[in-house]
Formats: sequence, structure tokens, C-alpha cells
Amino acid sequence: MFAGEMGARLDTAVPGHDVDAFDAYCEHLLVRDTETRAVIGTYRVLTPAQALRAGGLYSDTEFDLARLAHLRGRMVELGRSCVHPDHRHGGVIMALWGALADFMVRNRLDTMIGCASIPMLHNGVLSGNAAASIWAQLRATHLAAPEYAVSPRLPLPVEQLDGSLAVEPPALIKGYLRLGARVLGAPAWDPDFNTADLPMLMRIDDLPSRYRKHFLG
Repeated sequence: MFAGEMGARLDTAVPGHDVDAFDAYCEHLLVRDTETRAVIGTYRVLTPAQALRAGGLYSDTEFDLARLAHLRGRMVELGRSCVHPDHRHGGVIMALWGALADFMVRNRLDTMIGCASIPMLHNGVLSGNAAASIWAQLRATHLAAPEYAVSPRLPLPVEQLDGSLAVEPPALIKGYLRLGARVLGAPAWDPDFNTADLPMLMRIDDLPSRYRKHFLG
């Protein structure tokens, strides 16, 4: 997906596979097709204990997370969300989120963080205008409180881009927002993956009641 659909440059030991230094420290959540047993959805989850062993979070490489230090003891990082193209109808992501909710409760964790990616390719043109426009929308409606603000290490130059496009956020970001997630700051630019990455944070306590009942019982 990352190489084929997003045009990512993957400089790894296994050609065509996304592998990085954090994989060995993460829990890897899989959803399989019940008939074929093929993997159709994935997440990787980095727990606080494993983040210490890894020397930090993947998000630390893209953002200065100093203001979140007080949350790290109960904060997991979500990443590498991927659903097979034939199964992008909502069911797989709901199964992943249900398993994540169970994982959080069982391990007494209450906060999730991650980099939510926006493709730089828009209508066949490689630019950051769509990402700048989505950031402009979400900054006005879903920005976290100032005490949680983080800053990108390699900022997307949003001031130099057209942030007025009528574009919708990717489905995954819209799903996170429905679950009560907040955007922590301006997007970072990830040239290897051809994406602009938004730092997002979601807390169990902020789950809307209907989702709390669905995922937590």
C-alpha cells in the first residue's frame, strides 16, 4: 500500500516492504478474512514500556512532543494503519478500533497519539495544497488546547500553499475526529512517504457516549 498507492520511497532490506526501527518494539494488530485467512487490516501499537526501550515514539521523529511528557506513562502510539482496498467499507476499521479499545482497557492505558497522513498527491498533481486546506479546516474546528500544542520538526510550508481548497480529510482522519480526537498542531512534511502528517491525540475519556457504549460496553 505505502509504496504502491502513496509512492513512498522505501529504503529497506526487504524490497517493497515498509520496515523501520520501531517495528520490533510494537504490538502488531491484524484483522484476517475468516474464509481465506488473508490479512486485510493492520495497526501497530507502541506501548509506553516499549517506547522507553525503543528510545521514544515514531512521532518524536516528526514532532517536538515536550508538552505531552506528563501523558507518556499511559499513552500508546498508533501507526501504519492499513486496510486492503477490497475491504474499505468500514467493517475492518471498526474491528481494529474495537480491538484497540479492548487493548487499552486491559492494559490500563487512556491516551492514543499518532501521525495521521494526508497524501501530497491531489487530482494527479503532487502538491501540499490539499493538506494545507485540511489543516486550515481542522485548525478552526478540532485544534487541541494550547497546553497540548506540538511543533513539527520539518514543517509543511502551509503559508506558501493554497489553503482554500474545498477538500475533505481522509476517511481515517474523519473517523478519529468522530471518536473525539484533536489535532495537536500544524502538519509535518514526510518526503519519504509523500505525505503531510497531522499530529493527533485521542483520549478514552473523550469518546462520545455512543462510541463508548459500542467499544467499551
